[in-house]
Amino acid sequence: MPRETNAAKTARAVEVCRRLEEKYGPVECFLDHATPFRLVIAVLLSAQTTDAQVNKVTPALFSRWPTPEAMAGATPAEISEVIRSLGFYKTKAVHCVEAAQMIMADFGGEVPHTMAELVRLPGVGRKTANIVMNVGFGIVEGIAVDTHVNRIAHRLRLSPKTHAKEPLKTEQDLLKIIPRELWGPVNHQWIRHGRETCTARSPKCATCLLADICPSAGAC
Repeated sequence: MPRETNAAKTARAVEVCRRLEEKYGPVECFLDHATPFRLVIAVLLSAQTTDAQVNKVTPALFSRWPTPEAMAGATPAEISEVIRSLGFYKTKAVHCVEAAQMIMADFGGEVPHTMAELVRLPGVGRKTANIVMNVGFGIVEGIAVDTHVNRIAHRLRLSPKTHAKEPLKTEQDLLKIIPRELWGPVNHQWIRHGRETCTARSPKCATCLLADICPSAGAC
């Protein structure tokens, strides 16, 4: 099979985005939040944990510590008691407190809205920063690559196999072939597609709207 040209790959990626936009339209953030700060904390907590699990603990968490100022005064042990049902809850509790303290000390109590500043926050990597910027501030500088986006990108062969375990490289691959004006909806639309159709196990290729342009259709 001849190697796909970058132009052909871009055309296919654009068609993927068009079809998913047509099917899903605007997709709301799956994590419950009311402010950029709560979004930071919710996304931080979602690492290796489902959004549904995070949404179960955040009402109690934000009831006690709704602002950076309030959470900065908490202890990791106190946070741990509320989020202990989540994976890696002890580490996440430390990050919650330290992130709140940095927001108060370095950013005047306001969540920063640049990539360089956001990734300074403990527990916040590029994926989290992308979501916070996009959802919290309407700023699109990249594509948040979580497990669903990563899986779909590689099944569609929009990123080489060698990058399958490196989300940051997968993101850079996607940014090169997907036009910037289409970046914004990718994360949430692809997550929907990954949950409903292109699942990790037993993907529903027979009914997938991308089957005719997916190199992996029927072979996953």
